[in-house]
Amino acid sequence: MSRSHKLFLASCALAVTALPALADPLGLGRAALPEEIAAWDVAVLPGGQGLKPGSGDVLTGEEVFAEKCASCHGEFAEGLDSWPVLAGGEGSLTDPRPVKTIGSYWPHLSTVWDYVHRSMPFGAAQTVSVDETYAITAFLLYSNGLVEDDFVLSDQNFAEVVLPNNDGFYPDDRPETEYVKFTGEPCMANCAEGIPQVTKRAVELNVTPEDPDGRPAGSLPDLHAAAEGAVTEGAVSTEAVPATEEPATEVAAAEEPATEPAAADPALVEAGAKVFKKCAACHKVGEGAKNGTGPMLNGIVNRGAGTVEGFKYSKPLQDMAAAGLTWDAASLHAFLENPKAFMKGTKMSFAGLKKPEERDAIIAYLSTFAE
Repeated sequence: MSRSHKLFLASCALAVTALPALADPLGLGRAALPEEIAAWDVAVLPGGQGLKPGSGDVLTGEEVFAEKCASCHGEFAEGLDSWPVLAGGEGSLTDPRPVKTIGSYWPHLSTVWDYVHRSMPFGAAQTVSVDETYAITAFLLYSNGLVEDDFVLSDQNFAEVVLPNNDGFYPDDRPETEYVKFTGEPCMANCAEGIPQVTKRAVELNVTPEDPDGRPAGSLPDLHAAAEGAVTEGAVSTEAVPATEEPATEVAAAEEPATEPAAADPALVEAGAKVFKKCAACHKVGEGAKNGTGPMLNGIVNRGAGTVEGFKYSKPLQDMAAAGLTWDAASLHAFLENPKAFMKGTKMSFAGLKKPEERDAIIAYLSTFAE
């Protein structure tokens, strides 16, 4: 054995003997003190266990929310850019794109309080005081239409608040109901019983639309006939068709929004009720509707702006109201499409309804509520 090998083995033996036995304590650190454990024990359970003593009201919560939360979540908790919406979404959980908020999805208020106090605001976690957390939580309840504007939330009445989706969750039973279906030995050869056979065409199953002559719609004969018809029709006359004023009038009318509310067609009203879910966090309609973050909207169609009793309007709206603004169909179309462009300085942070059919629908829906 060479001298270098002997030195290497000796150094390894020395290193091993220098290590403490695994069963011996390392002698590092100390036991945590009770107050240190309490500082880390910040979790709040569904029944309210772990809550800190304190309280906060809706109006204070609105102020704190505007200061510390609105830059991401909007002044009305409607969400800005990619930041989540915190209000609305009621009845949307079965939609293809549900709106999951405190009022529609979250089962326990303790999750709201705990998350705000532990993690918010983004980039400055745990800078919200206990009372401010109660106030923000109260404001979010109000924004979802769950409490009145004079509500005060505290550790004393916290457990009395039950969120709408409290019973909407159930235990995950997939290990018993689903996993067992995929735990057997997979079939690797001769798995199909027989060769699949095509027995019927779609047209025989009555799922393909037909033309009046019985051919499937969109078949090649149809396309050829359509092409020939277009050529024949164009060859009927080479004279230019004189222009009339009537078609131009029809086009202009189609481009301009109606000056009167859309007719209360039941289908349009139903569509408007769905669109209104985007507004319901701030605005109420129907019997007993009250002002919330925004004014109640009963009788709003063709009503003078800024005339809902008891609501404190922004200065820009008051100025436009004094200038004679009326919420007719044309004004509602323009405002709902882009509130900030229509009314500079408005407090309404809603981005707007970009689709004309959505604006038509919501105006028809609002027209069904008398003042």
